[in-house]
Amino acid sequence: MIDAPKPASPRMVWGVAALLTALSDALQARFPVVAVQGELSGFTRAASGHCYFSLKDAEGQPAMLRCAMFRRVAGMVDFAPRDGMTVEVRGRLDLYGPRGELQFIVEAMRRSGEGALYEQFLRLKARLEAQGLFDAERKRPPPPYARRIGVITSTAGAALHDVLTALRRRAPHARVFIYPTLVQGADAPPAIVRALATANERADAEVLLLVRGGGSLEDLWAFNDERVVQAVAASALPVICGVGHETDLTLADLAADLRAPTPTAAAELATVARQQCLETLEALERQLTRRVEQRLDAAAQRLDRLALRLARPGDALARQRRRVDLLAQRLGHVAPRAVALESQRLRHLEQRLGQVAPRAAALETQRLRHLAQRLDQALPRQLQRGAHQLEALGARLEALDPRQVLARGYAWLDDGQGRALSSATQLREGQDLRAVLADGEADLRVGRVVVREG
Repeated sequence: MIDAPKPASPRMVWGVAALLTALSDALQARFPVVAVQGELSGFTRAASGHCYFSLKDAEGQPAMLRCAMFRRVAGMVDFAPRDGMTVEVRGRLDLYGPRGELQFIVEAMRRSGEGALYEQFLRLKARLEAQGLFDAERKRPPPPYARRIGVITSTAGAALHDVLTALRRRAPHARVFIYPTLVQGADAPPAIVRALATANERADAEVLLLVRGGGSLEDLWAFNDERVVQAVAASALPVICGVGHETDLTLADLAADLRAPTPTAAAELATVARQQCLETLEALERQLTRRVEQRLDAAAQRLDRLALRLARPGDALARQRRRVDLLAQRLGHVAPRAVALESQRLRHLEQRLGQVAPRAAALETQRLRHLAQRLDQALPRQLQRGAHQLEALGARLEALDPRQVLARGYAWLDDGQGRALSSATQLREGQDLRAVLADGEADLRVGRVVVREG
């Protein structure tokens, strides 16, 4: 106990500030640290970050205590204080000198009654976590483009309206199946379990949204019930849990396949926005068009290479030219030699005829003359056929001439040494090349090489 100050002399006169300072010292000495429970009233947060409010008696007695909670302490409060909320604060009493008012300087704040509930929450969380209900390996991703969505919530809450609004905006084509249930109170856990069982039994939906609005730890306690957590973990359908506000966390959130910070966020996680789908389709269309164009370009280049190979058989053309020249020479030598041989044969026959009987000689002479006439007629035809054959070979040679291909806008590339280049894999950056065109040549240098798949 702190000794009380000695009574002042009746003649002593206090200054206001001195008296308030003495009273403040006495209060802090008598009540160094105090825990107070009450109902928030007139809660305001100043631009500086400090919070000011009053605590009303929780039992309804006409009593009120003015409080101040400075910015540092306010930043450590893990919930949003609001009027009407019952809280437990810890701090010290003080006198505010400028107005001479008693005030309570808050150094910590928590929701009233949350201590025991939170300890129960932690114990149950540890036990269920040991059973593997919260393991990431057992969680399933929801279908990316769900067309049938189930919503488990109260039909009287704002959460259902928020979810339906978000689904209507993002995926108006999706069908929504509502499974009504209680979401607060002693009867809520078995009702939620029944709703989950009904949704799985009917299998109307591809994904389930388990949602409700925000509230205190007591308000959300149904979603910490072990029966609800087990039912969420055992659901055959993927479950997205969006309970409370962003700072609220329940065991059902941990057991669900996906946790959403709010009911609206749960609807957004279950769907893909229509605009995003359209943008994805447009991107796929552009990619498909680009791939088709690349394949067509590659096919065209391959066709050009094959055409160049077909129109540029260097060795084959040389052999063909030599063969044509040889045939022409042989054709030029055959006719005179054939005529000379035939004349020699005729003279020999005439000599023989002179030795036979006159009649036989006359017949033989006549036959020889006939043969000579046939020979005179056959030789021009043979020469004409040879000329036609020579013209056909010349036409084929001209068709195979690579200069005809060059005249159509193509170019013949070689490495400068006369070796033809037909593939990008034969090139390297900085390499000097020669391009042969229809009407001339050009020296080139490779700047960049891109090899495309055929």
